[in-house]
Amino acid sequence: MNQIRLNPLTGRWVTVATGRASRPDELAHDPGPVEATPVDPCPFCPGHEEETPPALETYGPSGEWLLRVVPNRHPAFEGGGPLQVEHLGPLFAQAPAAGIHEVLVLSPDHGASWADLSDRQAGLVMAALRDRFEDHAHQSGVRYSQAIVNRGRAAGASLSHPHGQLIGIPFVPGELIDEVAGFRRYAGGCLLCATAQAERDAGHRMIADVPGAVVLAPWWSGAPFEVLVIPTEHEGHLHRADPTALAAVGRAVRDVLRRLDELLDEPAYNLVFHTLPHRADDPFHWHLHVVPRLRTDGGFEQGTGVPINVVAPEDACRLLAG
Repeated sequence: MNQIRLNPLTGRWVTVATGRASRPDELAHDPGPVEATPVDPCPFCPGHEEETPPALETYGPSGEWLLRVVPNRHPAFEGGGPLQVEHLGPLFAQAPAAGIHEVLVLSPDHGASWADLSDRQAGLVMAALRDRFEDHAHQSGVRYSQAIVNRGRAAGASLSHPHGQLIGIPFVPGELIDEVAGFRRYAGGCLLCATAQAERDAGHRMIADVPGAVVLAPWWSGAPFEVLVIPTEHEGHLHRADPTALAAVGRAVRDVLRRLDELLDEPAYNLVFHTLPHRADDPFHWHLHVVPRLRTDGGFEQGTGVPINVVAPEDACRLLAG
């Protein structure tokens, strides 16, 4: 039976309609390369460091690097200062897109992905995210920082070398406002701590439960094989998380991405980190959404904002947990 399920993080409904497509091989994805023609030289490969602006952070032994953080050459947000809104009459408001836009080169290996990272490298990625979030937190004009990793053309990647983006913006986006409101509405303590325990008890959607992190196909999944990664340490701000917890999350993400690659033939996906806005102290628990890009939204989804998920999270968990 098709269902609607409430996402308590956002208060939004999602639809689970498993009769529409329920097997992984029915979920076609675009196998085309990210670049129509390969970029040569790749600006993120070792030896081509001059192709990027000077690094903000470099991790690795002297003379070699394992991970680099560089300014984006084509930033969506740049420049300092708080949000300054200009009203052009009663209906039109605008403001400079001030902020920070950085690229995290996850590995020197051009052909790798997060799924290929060693334990050390996965932990290093999380440490770099922590360091950059902490730096952003000290920038007075930055209210929220968003870390993302896009893999594949369908997920919005423009270069195939494994990389992520870190964007500091002068406002709190609606998605985070909705999630924070979800935590406020929940009267039973921390919403995601309670979710992790409830899924342990239910046993139907828990993909992995390892020291430091739980990985589950959430009850309210709005996309096929959507995954939620929750650190077991309760902390609202990613940059304040314990290093051990960060490393555990990095490994858990690596492991579930490997399973997705095996099951779905290396699909495009988005990794989206959610953390408290800077200088906020609302109830929250930082976490990570993994969303494979297996289908294109149709008119109903576009018109209503209500996703239709053709793979029940219970089935996704069964296949991913193996």
